[in-house]
Amino acid sequence: MFSFLDLTGTFVFALAGGFRATRHRLDLLGVMVLAVVTGVGGGLLRDMLLGATPPAAFQDERYLVVCLVGGGITFVASPHLASQWNRVMIADAVGLGVAAAIGAAKAAAFGLGPVGVLMMAGLTATGGGAIRDVLVREVPAVIRHDFYATAAIAGGGVYLAAAHFDAPERVALWAAALFTTALRFYAMYGELRLPTAPSRPAPPS
Repeated sequence: MFSFLDLTGTFVFALAGGFRATRHRLDLLGVMVLAVVTGVGGGLLRDMLLGATPPAAFQDERYLVVCLVGGGITFVASPHLASQWNRVMIADAVGLGVAAAIGAAKAAAFGLGPVGVLMMAGLTATGGGAIRDVLVREVPAVIRHDFYATAAIAGGGVYLAAAHFDAPERVALWAAALFTTALRFYAMYGELRLPTAPSRPAPPS
């Protein structure tokens, strides 16, 4: 079940990446590249930082396949996808939760401390989207707006808490995933945001 949710989340991330490519009127290759980096980019970064090679996406190529399928669907059906975007965002929240939980679990398995676990939870869940935004020359959305990376990091904290109380691995994973997803839903529908930096006047020339 958890593996299925992980694949589903990867697919939805790929849809988001491909959709961003169509907004910038990229060609078929550009759509596929953004779909793949958004879908598995966070996991690739995590595995390279942890020294877990080959990265999981290359050990189980289903992840690359679902990214390519998501990119292809976006390329041919982006107008229909735009009309269903609210449903896509619901699925995206589930994918965020699963990715954060898996990132936290893998970091803990490699012996990282609490800060490392939190960072890997956030990176796994949002790294692909950050790469996507950089490729199309945008400020990454995860540091510009939306309660997105914060929800993933909080999910990592839930994983740590569950592990601290010796909860079984599966329980810790589900707790982190469900908390992250619920927090993301609350942010989506309750407009929960972190405070932004105040604007400053330009310095004198």
